Amino acid sequence: MATVKPFRGLRPPPEIAKDLSCLPYDVMSSEEAAAMAEGKACSLLHITRSEIDMPKDVDVHSPEVYAKSAANFALWQEKGWLVQDETPHFYIYAQTMGKRTQYGIVGCAAVDDYLSGVIKEHELTRPDKEEDRMVHIRTNNANMEPVFFAYPAVKEIDEIVGRITKNEEPEYDFVSSDGFGHHFWVVKKEEDNKNIERLFSEKVPFTYVADGHHRTAAAALVGKEKRAKNPGYKGDEEFNFFMAVHFPDNQLKIIDYNRVVKDLNGLSVDDFLTKIEQGFVVEKMGSEMYRPSKLHEFSMYIEGGWYKLTAREGTYDDNDPIGVLDVTILTDQLLSPILDIQDLRRSKRIDFVGGIRGLGELVKRVDSGEMKVAFALFPVSMEQLITVADSGNIMPPKTTWFEPKLRSGLVIHLL
Repeated sequence: MATVKPFRGLRPPPEIAKDLSCLPYDVMSSEEAAAMAEGKACSLLHITRSEIDMPKDVDVHSPEVYAKSAANFALWQEKGWLVQDETPHFYIYAQTMGKRTQYGIVGCAAVDDYLSGVIKEHELTRPDKEEDRMVHIRTNNANMEPVFFAYPAVKEIDEIVGRITKNEEPEYDFVSSDGFGHHFWVVKKEEDNKNIERLFSEKVPFTYVADGHHRTAAAALVGKEKRAKNPGYKGDEEFNFFMAVHFPDNQLKIIDYNRVVKDLNGLSVDDFLTKIEQGFVVEKMGSEMYRPSKLHEFSMYIEGGWYKLTAREGTYDDNDPIGVLDVTILTDQLLSPILDIQDLRRSKRIDFVGGIRGLGELVKRVDSGEMKVAFALFPVSMEQLITVADSGNIMPPKTTWFEPKLRSGLVIHLL
């Protein structure tokens, strides 16, 4: 069963929470981070992307950049921009996108749960990206940014969250520049904190990494390192835990993650269309944007026109948790055999576009001449994600896109 515990969060005063909070470090370039932090002296980006306070030609992985992060982190605490709670709490973090709001529990997950598989993953991680975040955690001795977990919904936890969010004023409540609402409560009653911890330990067999696989791995591995350096550890030290926002699975929605390709591997458009008919029923849809409406249906944009591609029966296996995925079908029937894209992680001929950017971004990338063809996919479901994780499999690269992204800086976990 899952271990999730309260902790003494390090948090900003309400009046600066909006300016201090920021998007995760890995969804922006250094230039974009600098622009986002402009006019916001207290922005956490000065800590999570501290290269913005240094010369433009600096190596973002240099010791000087990490040292600047630690210096800024100490300064933020000296200035009172980050203040630690006196007692441990859970926190409730809700996000609103359009008419939909999802409510998460901010608490500490256990390093032991990661090592034993109670925390389940569905993506591979890259060692270089893990090491970058490990250095950042070691340098600051803190989990600066939360990871995004899902768990099988528990009625009693929902009831506690519903009561608090209905009857108590949020600590923070603002709309970020991207239009998403962020609402944050401190779980103040000791009984509520104890009950949330108990309910996770009694009713949640597994939790699932939804977004933030590299941050999760880095946090757990730093905890493991600290254990090795403290052989007498008891297990209740803060380095045995790391910060995550836990959302019930029935509140989450995955959006599409689409593909654009630079060329047709030497084929003419007519030859390309002929070849893809082996794996798909191809229907021309015209110049109006066309979005897939169900699993195993794709839309393709090429030379100013949209096509509907429907995977032919026999090209997928509904009983295989990986083989049934549309990203697998597109790769196995088109990207690999026809366009000769053999490694989605490393190929320079393919790029990936989060569905939050809309189909218009696909049109823009193709019409500009940068790309030759674009493919839009029907989103993966939470049920599919959990099935893959439970089976011990790994999803293909760039399969899931969660939105809204968690804001960093609303609460920090000190090790």
